[in-house]
This record gives sequence, C-alpha cells and structure tokens, in this order.
Amino acid sequence: MTAPLLQTRDLSMHFGGVKAVRNVDFTLAEGELRCLIGPNGAGKSTFFKMLTGQLEPTHGQVLFRGHDISRAHAHQIARLGIGIKTQVPSVFDGLSVRENIWLAASRLHSGERARRLVNEMLERVGLTDAAERLVGQLAHGQRQWVELGLVLSTDPDLILLDEPAAGMTHEEVLKTAELVREINRSKALIVVEHDMQFIRMIAKQVTVFNQGSVLVEDAVENIMRNPLVRDIYLGKQAAA
Repeated sequence: MTAPLLQTRDLSMHFGGVKAVRNVDFTLAEGELRCLIGPNGAGKSTFFKMLTGQLEPTHGQVLFRGHDISRAHAHQIARLGIGIKTQVPSVFDGLSVRENIWLAASRLHSGERARRLVNEMLERVGLTDAAERLVGQLAHGQRQWVELGLVLSTDPDLILLDEPAAGMTHEEVLKTAELVREINRSKALIVVEHDMQFIRMIAKQVTVFNQGSVLVEDAVENIMRNPLVRDIYLGKQAAA
C-alpha cells in the first residue's frame, strides 16, 4: 500500500486558551488535489501555516512522505518539496514578469537551463506576452499567475494555494481553474477557497473545517447536499 504524500496526526495549535486547530487527522495521497473550505475562523489558515513551518504545532505531527516535519523550519520544508502561494501575491512589483520568474528558476538552475525554464513557465501560466511588463502594472489575476509561476519554477511535489480565485474576474477564475487542473496532472495540491463555483471546477474531494476541527470529508458533489455543511458553512457565507 502506497504511503500518503502528506499526513497529519492529532495536529493542534493553541494560542493561550484559544484552540485554533484541534486534533486534526488529515491524509493526502500522491498526486491528489484536495480543497479545504470552512467559515472564517475555522482554522484553515492556521492549518496551512503548520504544514509550511510558519507555526510550530502545540502537539501532533505533520508527516511528509513519512518524515516528521512538525518542527522543521519553513526553508527546510520548502527544500523538501512543498511550495505555497499566498492569498496576497509575494512578488517583486518593480521587476518584470520574466525577472520575477528567473529569480525563482535560478535557485535550482543556471545559464541556458534557467532561461529555458523561464520561457516554459511563462507559456505555462499564460504570460508570455506580458513577460517584459513590470509586475506592479499587471491586473490582479495576472499577478496571481506570476506567483504561481514562481512556485512552479522551484519544482515542488506539493503546492498549497490560499484562495487563488479571490478578487478575480469571471474570465480570470476560469483560466485559473484550467491552470490548477493542468498543474494537478503532475503535482499534488491543497487549495483553500471560499468560491464554491471555483471548487466545483477543480475538486473531487473536499475537507470542511469548522471550529478548528475537520467537520466532514466527502466528494464535492455530496458537500453541497450535506446539511451540516449548509447550516454551518454555506449559511454563514450567505448571511455575510
């Protein structure tokens, strides 16, 4: 039986008396795409930060291909093959799209190999025509795709995406969904997202967080029909 790519066991994070994440058991297979949903304050962002070494768990374990990374630093986790794209793009606005991606590609490659990788990545994220433009001059969706290009240039095995469709136009959402599906042909992904339409475009399995715990895991087509999800998550979203 194949070992999971990522696994958490009894993972918890407490801030004083506040239990932000409580006893989460989570498993992700090699090559899988999983969406995480839940109301604000459900613990999704804290969970992400423990996976990437930004927070050290109060107790429990994070295992990546069977290796305990619970106490590893963020740069060590990145070198193991976990990449993250944050909700607010972490890019250099004063540099061109090509220069941004080159900075990421040159961490692993040099010379002609780095230049080829940059060109491949520009085509992959659909920004070849914008390659020489300053990132600070781009539309919101394009800036998100630049950061995706940066993450992909480091060739991670697992990519974490934090609300990749937030603030995008309908056309940008469609393109982002297509890009995520293409990435999933060769990479595993965990996607935190609130846009249920976007989730339907990309997901097979969904994990629902509520009050720091996993409420339910199910196929995407069943999530919308689940009364617990409707009452606890979707009802709050509709009322917002």
